[in-house]
Amino acid sequence: MTATVYKSTGSWYTITDEEGKTWRARLKGIFKTDDISSTNPIAVGDKVDMEMENEGENTATITHIHDRLNYVARQSPHTRHRHHIVASNLDQSMLIATLKDPRTSLGFIDRFLIACESYHIPAVILFNKKDTWRKKEEAHYDEWREMYEAIGYTVASTSIHQQDGLDTIKALLANKTTLLSGHSGVGKSSLLNVLFPNMELRTGEVSGWSGKGLHTTTFAEMHDLPFGGRVIDTPGVREFGLVDIEREELAQYFPEMRKLMNDCQFNNCQHMDEPGCAIKTAVQAGQISSDRYYSYMNIRESIRENEWDK
Repeated sequence: MTATVYKSTGSWYTITDEEGKTWRARLKGIFKTDDISSTNPIAVGDKVDMEMENEGENTATITHIHDRLNYVARQSPHTRHRHHIVASNLDQSMLIATLKDPRTSLGFIDRFLIACESYHIPAVILFNKKDTWRKKEEAHYDEWREMYEAIGYTVASTSIHQQDGLDTIKALLANKTTLLSGHSGVGKSSLLNVLFPNMELRTGEVSGWSGKGLHTTTFAEMHDLPFGGRVIDTPGVREFGLVDIEREELAQYFPEMRKLMNDCQFNNCQHMDEPGCAIKTAVQAGQISSDRYYSYMNIRESIRENEWDK
C-alpha cells in the first residue's frame, strides 16, 4: 500500500494510507545502509510503500520511498557538513516572523527564502504579533513588505492572539501543503491551536535574558486542515544554515539579482568589486534594496567561512 508520512520521531514514523488509516511504521533495515547524505532518510510529506506488520497494533514496515517532487533542507544542527530534510512534496512554505519578542532578523528571513528558491518552492512571509506594534514596528513592517512584495513574495500581517487576519491566513493555506517555520516563540503553535481547536499545543514563551523563543515542538508533524490542505509544523529554529549552495551561485537565489545577472560585464561576476556590475549599479540606483544587497554579502561571507572550516 502507498502512504504519506505525517510524523517522524527518529526510528518510528506515523503514516496514513490512502484509505485514511494511520499506522506506526519502521524503516526496512536495508535503507539504513544506503548512501544517504541527509541525517534523516525519511521526511514528513514523503510518499512511501508499506507492508502491514500487525494489523491489531497498526504497525507496518516502510519498504520503498517514492521520489520527492521537492523538499526543504537546512544544515543539520548536530552534524555541520550534512543536511536535514525539513519536509518534502510541498506546494509552498510560510515563514512566521515577528518584529519583536522575539525579533526575526532580515538575515534569517533571507536564508529561509534562499532555501525555498533553491528548491523552487513559493514562499509566504507572515508577520505576527501586530497587536504589539508601535509606530516604529509599523514603519518597519511597511518597509519590509514593500521590499519583499516588489521581488515577488507574498507578505501579510496578523495578530493570532487577537485572531486578526485569520481569514487571510486560511485563504493562503487552503488546498495546499504548506511548511510552517520560524523562530520558537513567533506563534506557530498559537496559529495551529486556532486552526485546530482540539489540538491544545503548548505555546512558546520567550526567554527574558536572550529574547529568543523557547522550543515547544520536538518533531516535524503534518496536519490535515478542516477547510482543505495540510500544514507541516516544524521545530522552532534559532538559525537556518544553508546547505549545498556555493558562493558563486548565491545571487541566483535572489530574484531581483537573477533578473539582472546577464547584464554584468563579466559572466563570473560576484557582484562585489568587479567593474561593469549590473547588480551594484541597480543598488546605487535604488532598483535593488541596499538591505537585501548587504544581506547577500553577509550570507556570501558566511558560506566562505563554512568552506574554510571543511
